[in-house]
Parts: sequence; structure tokens; C-alpha cells
Amino acid sequence: MKFIFLFILISISRISFAQESIQFTDSDTPRVFAPGIVSDGFANRDMTISPDGNDLFYTIQWYFGLYSVILHAQKINGRWTKPDTAWFSGKFNDMEPAFSPDGSRLFFTSNRALNGSDSVKDYDIWYLQKKGNIWEGPFNPGAPVNTDKDEFYPSLTKSGTLYFTRNNEESGDDIFISEFKEGKYSLPQPLPAAVNSKGDDFNAFIDPDEKYIIFSSDKRKDDLGRGDLYYSLRKDGVWQPAVHFENGVNSTTLDYSPFVSADRRYFFFSSKRRILKFPFPVSKTASEIRNALNSYGNGFEDIYILSFRIVEEMMKVRSQPVIPL
Repeated sequence: MKFIFLFILISISRISFAQESIQFTDSDTPRVFAPGIVSDGFANRDMTISPDGNDLFYTIQWYFGLYSVILHAQKINGRWTKPDTAWFSGKFNDMEPAFSPDGSRLFFTSNRALNGSDSVKDYDIWYLQKKGNIWEGPFNPGAPVNTDKDEFYPSLTKSGTLYFTRNNEESGDDIFISEFKEGKYSLPQPLPAAVNSKGDDFNAFIDPDEKYIIFSSDKRKDDLGRGDLYYSLRKDGVWQPAVHFENGVNSTTLDYSPFVSADRRYFFFSSKRRILKFPFPVSKTASEIRNALNSYGNGFEDIYILSFRIVEEMMKVRSQPVIPL
């Protein structure tokens, strides 16, 4: 299925601005991002922002991944619109949006059929192509990127190389790389053992210059929960052994879906950590209980924001060689 979306000609009658503006904070510790607007009590995950900073996309997901949709907010005259269903989403299970570094392509994951029918298939990576102010697509890049297996969480470099997640038989989910040369993607290869482990390794954000990769991994010895965030630095073309993020970045629940804004100011990730505490300090009415259970911090999934300066400091400190005493 193909359609064209004229970006600047969104019907003005459909634009609504968030009553409380989406705020970006330079926090030294992880904080819930845009509480009540983006992180709203549903499962919110997979943050991405366009390189020019004017478009924000993320996933909202129903229980157990039964349904997922990509939402979109746009900054107009300095104000963010209320997040609404992205023009290309809302019917099939769509998630994990990601811009190419130059902003000309918007990638995402979907189980939509190849022939434009209402049937569904396995999860593939798709993309939209921007020409001027027009978005064309979505397009399926086909083989060798997409197979009869599920492909997830695309992330792009400046050279067009695609990083994504795919099942790798005995080792579970692994992070794969496919180079873009002469207009075609190469046969995907899994990253080396410095990054991929015997457990599940997934949902990676690749630095556009390929200096580092941030990803989630499950079942490692230092894993605090059901999947933690790790990073690996690339030195002289070689990926270094993955390092576990500490200092409150990871929790005892699932922490994943990392993203770094193009201006390198903000680090985003998704987490199932729960802010809501039981028992309640005092008895609550049924209405108060419903509001609390349906609010952000209920443990379904929220998007968190952290100053990327803090993340850089962690990676620099942990990457320094040990000096013998």
C-alpha cells in the first residue's frame, strides 16, 4: 500500500495542542517524560524525534502487545500538538519508529501485509521516504533485511547502515547489521560476541557515526531485571565488551528501547519500573483508585528522559583503562 502525505498541509481543523506542553528536562536522573501527555498510563515506548526537532513519534501498546500504534506530535510555532495517531498507522500493529540521521526516511516495524490487504504477517521493517515536504510510502525494503522471521527496532547510521533485531536460533534475539551500498542492503550479519550474548540482545540505538551502541540484554550476570540497558564502544573498528549502565539507569524491571536526540542533549528509554506504591498510605475512593491505576508509573511502560551528558560521562568513565596502583 502506498500513499502520499503532504506534511505542511495537515488540516488545521484537526490540529489540537496539548493543554500542558511537552517539556524536555536536562535531568541528572531518569524522569518520566511528559507525564500525562506521552507517558499516560498505557504502555508507552520507542521514542524518536526528527533531526530538526519538530516531530516526535512513539509507540502506544495494549496489553501483551496485542495492539500497538505509532503516535505523532508536531512542534508548531514553538508549541507541541497533542499526540495523535500517525497518518500511516492505526490499523495494523506498528511500532518502533526511527529517523535516518538526515531525516529523509522514517523507519518503523509493522505486521502489515505486503500486498496492501487487511491480512497480517510476521513483523517486518518498513520506511517512509521524504521528498521535499511530501512523505511517500510506506515501503518494505524486502530481502535480505526482511525474512519469514520477525525483524524489529531499526536504527540507522549516517552511511545508511541498518541495525535491527532478529531471532538468531540458539542464542535468541540478536542485533544484526546490514550495510547500504549502491542502493541495496547487504546480507545482515549478527554483531560479534562483544555485543551479542547467549541471552536475548535487542532494541539497539546506534550512534550515527558508529562510535557507540546502546541496547538491551536479558539474562546476563549483572542484569537487574528482565532486561537492562548496556553499551559498547567501537574502537578502531572493533566493538568492545558490553558494559552495564548503572547509577539508576536500570531497574529491577525491563529497561529498553533507547534513543538519543540528534542534538545529543537527551537520552530516552522505556521502562516498566513502577512508581505507584502499595499499600496506599490512606484509604482511597474508587475514583481515586482508578485514576492511580490508570496513570503513568503504574508499571505498564513509560518513557523516561535523562540528560545525555550524564550518559556520555558514564560511557567515558567506564571506558577509561584501569591504571595500576
